[in-house]
Amino acid sequence: MNPWVWVTHDHRELGQPPEPSPFTVLGDKYALAVKHCALAEPFTLPTASPEQIPDLLAHCDGVLFTGSPSNVHPSHYGQEVLRPDLPLDSRRDELALPLIRACLALEVPILGICRGFQEMNVALGGSLHQQVHELVGKMDHRESPMLSCSDQYAPSHALRIVAGSPLAQWAGGEEAVVNSLHGQGIDRLADGLEAMAFAPDGLVEAVQVRQVRSFAFAVQWHPEWRCQEHPLYLNIFKSFGQACRERQVQRLSRFKGPPSQTFA
Repeated sequence: MNPWVWVTHDHRELGQPPEPSPFTVLGDKYALAVKHCALAEPFTLPTASPEQIPDLLAHCDGVLFTGSPSNVHPSHYGQEVLRPDLPLDSRRDELALPLIRACLALEVPILGICRGFQEMNVALGGSLHQQVHELVGKMDHRESPMLSCSDQYAPSHALRIVAGSPLAQWAGGEEAVVNSLHGQGIDRLADGLEAMAFAPDGLVEAVQVRQVRSFAFAVQWHPEWRCQEHPLYLNIFKSFGQACRERQVQRLSRFKGPPSQTFA
């Protein structure tokens, strides 16, 4: 049986005004990457609440924190909203931030992607740049809306990878080229995180959580996109999947009772 991976989702209003309807939204590419690259079974919990987190984590083997068009609300890192027109998702914040902390406390493997990468930094006390492209010396890391989806997710910029890090092992060296589809990024790195890679402008692109025994990594780019075609992307998901399988073995062993007895 494959391990079970909880994949986080978005809350959006879809449909035509004046009365759009609320939807739970999950991008196919995240579920497919979990299925085909991590070799695990993805699932989502549309009505989960923070109070349920410990009970729910007892039944899963890993959590994938996905990317999203929405941003973490700046109030979670002590700032005001600079651009009211940018999308927010407070319901996701309400669940995702405590979920990250609970996963670390309970040693549940986690992988963060894009928004999930930013959520991990904020959950552990870091802050974000709300508009990276407006900062002096920083690149514009956003995708062009004029390009096709395939071109938006094409390799965009180089990475400088920290020697000896798990990411260097997955990349097979200290350099890689990745896609780039984000407007926000890490400003103050949380104390509990360690940077594993940087963009050419110095922006942090990958992190690992310090002093935890479980798999706890996050990246700013999108390795879920056609992950089977990119060795680095595939290696990230393979490693995540292996950690989830190890967690599954431990989790299921807790539910095994003593051998049944037979009577003559």
